[in-house]
Amino acid sequence: MPEREIYLLSPRALSPETIAVAFAKTSRSPESFRDIAAELSDEKSAQFHEKWVVGYGHASVAEHAVLHIAFENVSRIAIESIESNRLASYTEKSTRYQKWGQDDFTIPPELDSHPLRAEFVDTIRFLFRTYAESLDPVRTLILDRFPRRENERDEAWDRRIRSKYVDVCRFLLPAAALANVGMTANARVIENTIRKMLSHELAEVREIGAKVKEVSKAETPTLVKYADAVPYLAETITEFANRKSSIENRKSDDWCTLIDYDKDGERKILAAALYRLGEMSYADALSHVESLNEESKSNLAESLLGRLGKFDVPLRELEYSTYTFDLVMDQGAYAEFKRHRMMTQTPQRLTTRLRYATPLLIGEAGFKSAYEAAMESASEMYEKLHAFNPAVAQYVVPNGFNRRVLAQYNLREAFAFCQLRSAANAHFSIRRVAQKMHEEMARVHPLLTKYMKLHNETWQGVEEGYFADV
Repeated sequence: MPEREIYLLSPRALSPETIAVAFAKTSRSPESFRDIAAELSDEKSAQFHEKWVVGYGHASVAEHAVLHIAFENVSRIAIESIESNRLASYTEKSTRYQKWGQDDFTIPPELDSHPLRAEFVDTIRFLFRTYAESLDPVRTLILDRFPRRENERDEAWDRRIRSKYVDVCRFLLPAAALANVGMTANARVIENTIRKMLSHELAEVREIGAKVKEVSKAETPTLVKYADAVPYLAETITEFANRKSSIENRKSDDWCTLIDYDKDGERKILAAALYRLGEMSYADALSHVESLNEESKSNLAESLLGRLGKFDVPLRELEYSTYTFDLVMDQGAYAEFKRHRMMTQTPQRLTTRLRYATPLLIGEAGFKSAYEAAMESASEMYEKLHAFNPAVAQYVVPNGFNRRVLAQYNLREAFAFCQLRSAANAHFSIRRVAQKMHEEMARVHPLLTKYMKLHNETWQGVEEGYFADV
């Protein structure tokens, strides 16, 4: 019998396109991957992709070519476009552990030679200056509340408490703030990323898309060379943007609304778990679950989720129940919320019209009036920019302003999100969101959500302990 072998095709020895071809050819070739790869050259690999990926549309072949792309000094608003791809991995410069300098921002290309350019720069500089000035007063409060441990060095002490004051001051940072992000994705995702970015409403994003195409072609010249702007994307966005003014915008204080959920979700999940290892039809499994009394259903739920450890992932059968939320959260919270790409998310554009959150420590540090002045300055600049270009107006919006997001996820992803983002070390803004979403789900599906392991606090407690105003 042939001996089992498991090995790497090294990107140090083979180009990404060649590795993709080596994997693709195994569907029709009895040779080993090593032998297939040894027969390939970059030219032959390109010919293969031209025929099968481009000519016949076998795009899945491109998923075997993986690229690592570094983005430096791109705006926070542009990062949202970069990170909008579900099947990719990202690591982003953190607003929780790093500090921003006075010049760490971009000026949108749309403002080149525009009368509002100088006022935009003045407003952004005012926000950054206020941010810098807020660091010491808030840090002083934190130093008093978290004293240095015995034999703890200054650097270690600062690392331990840094996020506790930077977390608060980051509410002032605008979407124009620059950051770095690393992206790992396959060539199929990269191609789609390029198309979306080249079709984007913001010039900065289109410029980044063109550069991504340029650098990707160095490694996967065939797989991305036909990635171009998509008229469908650009024209559809424009069309719907023109329709929005006809819909009444009624204000509400409800910032977390469970607008839809699967009424039979818990029964469907339990039935799917029985179906997995049974021989019955799904209809019969569902009928069986529906016939059970509450105690029997509870025992079945315990069998499904009672053994979950802290780092365990629930079975995929939890994906058979979904929940849809209409949310309002501050932009800083959304920056973390957006990383949960197994969700379906529809964020509205950044705006200052939903008002802003004020962290409690800002007032306790005696900085509330300066904070409010900066936020109001951003709001005034936003309205001027909005009259020119609503998309460009987003650049001036600080993290503290609220934003609407429509989000849908299944129960399995809900476990991942609620447990991670309610943890004690998570930012208080996103902890508030995670706790409230969990509360809404527990109200309608208590049988299964009770197995989520959340930090012992409530969203009301987060509001009272960390916010002067939300």
